[in-house]
Amino acid sequence: MYKSSLFKLFGWALLCLSASCVRSQPQIIVVTSPAEPIAQFPTSVDSFPTAGTQLALSPVPGLPLITPTPDATRIISSLSVATEYTVQPGDTLSGIATANGISLEMLLSANNFPDPNALSVGQVINLPAPPKDQTPDFKIIPDSRLVRAPGSKSFDVDSFVRQQPGYIHLATDVVSDQLLTASEVVQRVSLEYSVDARLLLALLEYKSSWLTQLEHDDTAKLYPMEGQASPPGFDRFGLYRQLAWAANQLNAGYYGWKYRAWTTVEFEDGIRLLYAPGLNAGTVAVQYFLSQNTSYASWEQSVSVAGLYRTYVAYFGDPFSSVIDPLIPPSLFQPTLTLPFLQGQTWLFTGGWHGGWGSGSAWSAVDFAPPDDHPEGSPLCYISDNWATAVAPGVIARSREGSVILDLDMDGDESTGWTILYLHMATDGRAPEGATVSPGDLIGKPSCEGGFSNATHIHIARRYNGEWIPVFCDLCQPGFETPPFVMSGWTFYGLTNQEYQGYMTNGSDQRTAEQGRLTSINQVSW
Repeated sequence: MYKSSLFKLFGWALLCLSASCVRSQPQIIVVTSPAEPIAQFPTSVDSFPTAGTQLALSPVPGLPLITPTPDATRIISSLSVATEYTVQPGDTLSGIATANGISLEMLLSANNFPDPNALSVGQVINLPAPPKDQTPDFKIIPDSRLVRAPGSKSFDVDSFVRQQPGYIHLATDVVSDQLLTASEVVQRVSLEYSVDARLLLALLEYKSSWLTQLEHDDTAKLYPMEGQASPPGFDRFGLYRQLAWAANQLNAGYYGWKYRAWTTVEFEDGIRLLYAPGLNAGTVAVQYFLSQNTSYASWEQSVSVAGLYRTYVAYFGDPFSSVIDPLIPPSLFQPTLTLPFLQGQTWLFTGGWHGGWGSGSAWSAVDFAPPDDHPEGSPLCYISDNWATAVAPGVIARSREGSVILDLDMDGDESTGWTILYLHMATDGRAPEGATVSPGDLIGKPSCEGGFSNATHIHIARRYNGEWIPVFCDLCQPGFETPPFVMSGWTFYGLTNQEYQGYMTNGSDQRTAEQGRLTSINQVSW
């Protein structure tokens, strides 16, 4: 098997491929009552504190320094008003529920399945009536301060953490057998998931007071984002796993709303709301994250001016004071890319569209396996003798932990312009940071290194200005279209709401994502 995880049943499935080149984070979250606000809300730009400065408490928050204008009214997707769904090949109940913005429990309660362990193609499933009420229209954060976007690189995470009096400046975690400081963990998660470090830090304070309080019990130290132990069977203890889970949930809200037509949010008490039509993706992401497994009343406080926004402003100033808008220009086009292996070789297209990093991010990645199979008697994870190659001219902005970032605008800043992520590149032979490469130059050898993988392959994904760009955008709303993913004349497509399922075409030729080596439908060359 050549994708990063195995075929397996997922929930009540007809057929499901549940996999991720990085460890997927289950969409389960426990939100406790927010920590007390830490600072007096500034009342003018001049009163912004230096990053890391703790301000005096104030019982009454002020108003936002800058009142951001609403985004263009979003057209409500037909998915939000649908009352029925017809099962397609590859569908699962979990996937159908997620695509329609409802919980699996709510979908089950709306149907009387004779056998919930199986679905049939063409089966009609009832969907709950769409909600009528909307979320608040208060904008919490711009897209360019949720995404690790232009300007994010200039924020010094280590300096900020060292200024804080709370537990964060003492905390450490072991990641991939390395002992990391809290600042190193924050930076790593920010880079991997492409989520701005300032938002992660603000959430650590808002959820668990890690920036201000030195003493914490074991639960708060191990589960600072959830506030209590993860459900049985999940290993989300420690700062890295907690931040990775949070970043994945933020991305799920951001990209689900922007590119997969998510229109509703649901609470543990069954209340459902439509996202206000004038919101932006960054605010929707925060609303979604804070809604997980909490009551509507608790969430309403968290997404108000007195909630997370107030904590963020106290440390980093008003996020809307310098906004990159739009983060993704409507005229964006993809530069010419080649396939990521040597011309004349035949590789295997083993993974259709899936998460760039974690299943919550935009489904911006595809997978290729090298032509050499694992040696006789060896595990599926091995270092290939074949090379991944540069798909375009650029500079290597990052090369570590199995990742290589090819920066196409050559400024060395992976938060600006087009970047290409290669994942699972072996340490030996990997292109070094700062190297300038041309199309076809050697990047590294496929392996299982970095992220989560159970078999040797290349995971390759696109970003622009730090935002993951989906492979295919069948559910994009007007104004959110993205350029096709094209390499060496092959254009990639995905099956709606079915991660890892897709195909690629070049004129009349077509190849289908498939794990095996014994079929010609996934063999591709150039």
